[in-house]
Amino acid sequence: MIHPTAIVSPDAFIGRGVKIGPFCTVGPDVVLEDDVELVSHVVVEGKTRVGAGAKLFPFCTVGMAPQDLKYKGEPTETIIGPRTIIREHCSIHRGTVTGTGVTKIGADCLLMAVVHVAHDCDVGDNVIMSNNVVLGGHVVVGDRAIIGGSAALLQFVRVGQGAMVGGVTGVTADVIPYGFVFGPRAKLCGLNIIGLRRRGLDKTQLHRVRAAYKFLFAGPGVFAERTAQARADYADNQYVMDMLDFIATPSRHGLITNLSRATGEDEG
Repeated sequence: MIHPTAIVSPDAFIGRGVKIGPFCTVGPDVVLEDDVELVSHVVVEGKTRVGAGAKLFPFCTVGMAPQDLKYKGEPTETIIGPRTIIREHCSIHRGTVTGTGVTKIGADCLLMAVVHVAHDCDVGDNVIMSNNVVLGGHVVVGDRAIIGGSAALLQFVRVGQGAMVGGVTGVTADVIPYGFVFGPRAKLCGLNIIGLRRRGLDKTQLHRVRAAYKFLFAGPGVFAERTAQARADYADNQYVMDMLDFIATPSRHGLITNLSRATGEDEG
């Protein structure tokens, strides 16, 4: 169903059951998969694919040119995963040839109002971004991460899977998987225990992950030696190995490691 006031290119691919509401604009290189809904006043441009069942709310823009002075109109891409919800006034810009060439939002995500996702970002599945979150270019966000309202993430930052970023937090380095960071300049405050519980970890499993985390970030000795020791001691624990693999991956900005040795408190 296409509203008569919508402007839809005849070259766009429109799947079955798609609803395009009043005053929407859909460009010629756009693919709207089955059951996508554009509520009203939505702009989808560029080489953009919107996954089945996704819903875009008024005044959001997807696939527009990146805010990068090096961009010269190259045919880069934007991908929105199935069942993702994008609320009012969100902006998601296409990739650049100096990056991966694609901006990607995974499946089953929720982007609340006025979220901005810059060029070449890679957002995983089941991610929640609260109102006014800003992702700089090339940011990577792992599956099931939660980013609180008005948080701002510097270009090329990585947020590990299952991590939580508190509201009004400035993130200038990488956030470990399952970590919880907070503050005007983010500090590592503990683990996202609530998120781990939602994954089904019992008290014994949580205790083991906490013990590994506290050894890594508040233990004695050199950090590199602690990571090597943890890899030997926790080889059978996937959650700890997720953290260690993330730490071992080369990074432009390094890690947020500002845990208070005095408290070692966890979120939740």
